[in-house]
Amino acid sequence: MSKGGARILVVDDEIEIMRALQRSLSAHSYEVYTAESGEEALEAISHYRPDLVLLDLGLPGISGLEVCKRVRTQSNLPIIVLSVKDKERDKVQALDLGADDYVSKPFGMDEVLARIRVALRHIAPTQAGTDAAFTAGPLRIDLAQRSVQVNGQEVKLTPTEYDLLKALVTNSGKIMTRHMLLSQVWGTGYGTESHYLHVYIGQLRRKIEPDPAHPRFIQTIPGVGYRFHSED
Repeated sequence: MSKGGARILVVDDEIEIMRALQRSLSAHSYEVYTAESGEEALEAISHYRPDLVLLDLGLPGISGLEVCKRVRTQSNLPIIVLSVKDKERDKVQALDLGADDYVSKPFGMDEVLARIRVALRHIAPTQAGTDAAFTAGPLRIDLAQRSVQVNGQEVKLTPTEYDLLKALVTNSGKIMTRHMLLSQVWGTGYGTESHYLHVYIGQLRRKIEPDPAHPRFIQTIPGVGYRFHSED
C-alpha cells in the first residue's frame, strides 16, 4: 500500500475486481483500502477517512445507494459509482443521492483514473481569492461580479441563464442530473420540468459555445443530465 498519494476506499463484493483496482491504484501511488459490503464501507470511511470512494451499487447488506445517501448527510467526500447496472434510473438515483460520477462495468482503468483525478481536483485546496473567477479556454466567468466573457467580449445572460451556468461551472467535471439542476436553479417544485432545462441549455450554448451544434463546454450525458467540461 503506497503512502504517498490520496487515500481511496474501494467498495466492491467482487474480489477479482476489488483486487485489480487495488493493484492498479497502488501502482499509481494511491493509498488503497477495501470493503466488501455497505456496512464495511461505512466503518472504513469512519476509520480511515479516505479522500475518495469507488463504490459499487450492488452490495450485500446495506446497498451502495444507501451508503451514498448516508455519506452525503455527513460530508462532501467524493464518490464515484462503479456498477454493472445499465439502467438509467440507477445511475440517476445514485447521482441524485450525491455521487459525483459513475463508471459502468466493464471499465477501462485509464477511464477510472481520469475520473479519480477530476474528482480529487474538486477537493484540492485553492489559494485565497482564486475561486472568484473561472476560466476555460475563451470563456471567463467572474463569480463575484456575475459577469461572463467569451474571447474578451461581454456576454449578456439573463439571471436564470447565469444561475444555470454557475451551477454547472461550480460543479465542473461532475455529472449534474436534470433533477439536480432544476432543483438548484428553479427550486424543488420544478424537479420534473425537464423542458425548462432543455430550453435554457440551448440558450446558454448559443451564447457561450464556439459551435453550439457541437458543444465544447456543456456536454449532454444521455438519459442523465449534463456536465461542464473545462479541459481541452
